[in-house]
Amino acid sequence: MNRIALLFACVALGFLAACGVEGVTDITPTAQPKPTEPFTPIVIQATSTPLPAPPTPTPRPKPTEVPTNPPEPTQAGATEAPATATPPPAGVDSPMVQVDAGTFQMGSNDGGPDSKPPHAVDVAAFMIDQFEVTNADFKKFVDATGYKTDPEKSGDKTWDKFAQGKDNHPVVKVSWNDANAFCEWAGKRLPTEAEWEYAARGTKDFAFPYGNAFNPKNQNGKESGIRGTTAVGSYPDGASPFQVFDMAGNVWEWTASKPEKYPGNTANSKLYGEGLYILRGGGWFDVQEQLTTYFRNSAVPTTANDDLGFRCAK
Repeated sequence: MNRIALLFACVALGFLAACGVEGVTDITPTAQPKPTEPFTPIVIQATSTPLPAPPTPTPRPKPTEVPTNPPEPTQAGATEAPATATPPPAGVDSPMVQVDAGTFQMGSNDGGPDSKPPHAVDVAAFMIDQFEVTNADFKKFVDATGYKTDPEKSGDKTWDKFAQGKDNHPVVKVSWNDANAFCEWAGKRLPTEAEWEYAARGTKDFAFPYGNAFNPKNQNGKESGIRGTTAVGSYPDGASPFQVFDMAGNVWEWTASKPEKYPGNTANSKLYGEGLYILRGGGWFDVQEQLTTYFRNSAVPTTANDDLGFRCAK
């Protein structure tokens, strides 16, 4: 049977079935149901305890803003805030020696007219730098504060011109004002004349820091022939009874004291005068007499030489 005849036969049978004619079988194919795919249910498990909320992040502190403009100058009559001292950087502090309270004979009958007479002096406990202040430490002070020394202000040769390649030598070309400024910045002070002499000669009243017999090899004085400073602590045999170094020679040292006559002294001397400060110890170009523990010298507070330095106390 061709396709056309078959089509007409199907139509006829369908018509007869629709009209209720029995015995006619519907040959229309029944659609087969699609196979059911397995279903995997989504199970949501409830938690008995709710999860904690994430912590609130701690905000970072806002960086301190650096002012781009300098503060306005304080008006006349206004109350100024106290100045904040610049702390010394690490490494500036020279080793210090503790000197216990004691009594010693200050001055000597063997010295000049202003060193007489010897007399007993009580000294309270104090500390003193074991070495003279060096170029390296003074540079840290200048770098931290922008300090200008008296010679710099007057156009004179400055301390740093003497410091080239000499970090561990004593700073020179500094006035009393400059030395005092450094000590204050470092949380210290200049030693008094009595403190200086006691630290130099001890309770045995030595004529030199190392004893009563002069030894040109124990300090940097004129007889050393060096004609300049040496590194601090270069003469360990010349240390004082308290193990303080270079208290004879190398450089003169500023003190905090103004010159006064010793009790009973009536001598006239250029040592005394208004506005002067005592110098002690002698320098690299000084002779035996000036290197004694009791020799006294003085100068105005703006004096600055290439053989003049200092050490601090507190």
